[in-house]
Amino acid sequence: MKISIERAALLKALSQAQSVVERRNTIPILANVLIEADANSVSFRATDLDIEVVDKAIAQVERPGATTVSAVMLHDIVRKLPDGALITLADDGAAGRLTVDAGRSNFSLATLPREDFPVMANAEYASNFSAPAKVLRRLFDKSKFAISTEETRYYLNGVYMHVAESEDGRVLRCVATDGHRLARIDADLPADAEEMPGVIVPRKTVGELRKLLDDDDMQIAVSVSETKVRFATPEITLTSKVIDGTFPDYTRVIPSGNARKLEVDAAEFAKAVDRVATVSSERSRAVKMALDEDRLILSVNAPDSGAAEEELAVAYGDERLEIGFNAKYLLEIASQVDRENAVFLFNSSGDPTLMREGSDTSAVYVVMPMRV
Repeated sequence: MKISIERAALLKALSQAQSVVERRNTIPILANVLIEADANSVSFRATDLDIEVVDKAIAQVERPGATTVSAVMLHDIVRKLPDGALITLADDGAAGRLTVDAGRSNFSLATLPREDFPVMANAEYASNFSAPAKVLRRLFDKSKFAISTEETRYYLNGVYMHVAESEDGRVLRCVATDGHRLARIDADLPADAEEMPGVIVPRKTVGELRKLLDDDDMQIAVSVSETKVRFATPEITLTSKVIDGTFPDYTRVIPSGNARKLEVDAAEFAKAVDRVATVSSERSRAVKMALDEDRLILSVNAPDSGAAEEELAVAYGDERLEIGFNAKYLLEIASQVDRENAVFLFNSSGDPTLMREGSDTSAVYVVMPMRV
């Protein structure tokens, strides 16, 4: 194999590949990227056995062929080469070496046989549809903060993507929860997605997927089966196993009778919570919200380090309420609000609180209170 490729194109392809590769693994071939060159393009494939990413790039192919080489090392070399460099990759199968040439720089890297590289088996996908990148980006970006990191409840370690019924009809919905907070985000149901099975997309896959979704005008081809999910652009294909488990019935924890309504400027609220939480040595310290007519007092009392209090002008017309929340959770939820106002709906100081963006019900957040 011998190819010549622009540094920018090679760096982009390798960036995606090397981030999938696990830094510490017991199978040497999994640290490698599989480079496959045919007549006029080259593909870079990496896997950790749960996720597989294939990135295609345009290159001048002198000799078609394939080999595998350390993904992280090749990425580091390309990253350090000068902008605009033309890089030649040539594989000597007999010597087990890949030479990397760019101007006066020359590297020789150890390779492993391409036959040893595990390629994810093609699945039959029950549902195939396409969705705009910005729609998928909103669904996953706004829900991923609530993914659980507790390995014992593995079925919460991802985003539950499924077709659901809403007040306005059927929607494509993403839900994530860790038991303390919950995010439920809806989008219009794409054509051909009606029969999509509900799947739990793992946390690492959600992170890798984010790199495919930067171009607002891009259409993403989505394929879903009971065991796998695939997201593809013309250049990149990301395939992942889904979490084998049953996502809990989240509808039971979304309160419907919360009548006490607080409306507050989302940006001002987030800044105020951040300021009062500064005196707390622990990030999980409770922030107390004391609500009175059109007035909100945020306070933190940390006996070992001090106390803080800040008052905000808000829209609130119900009876007095004092309720406490984890400062980190409040900040994460407030930072999801794209509109000017955040609307909080309370029942009592011991019940889950609902938050949404203004009058928009397509994004709903639930947060459990803390004792203060």
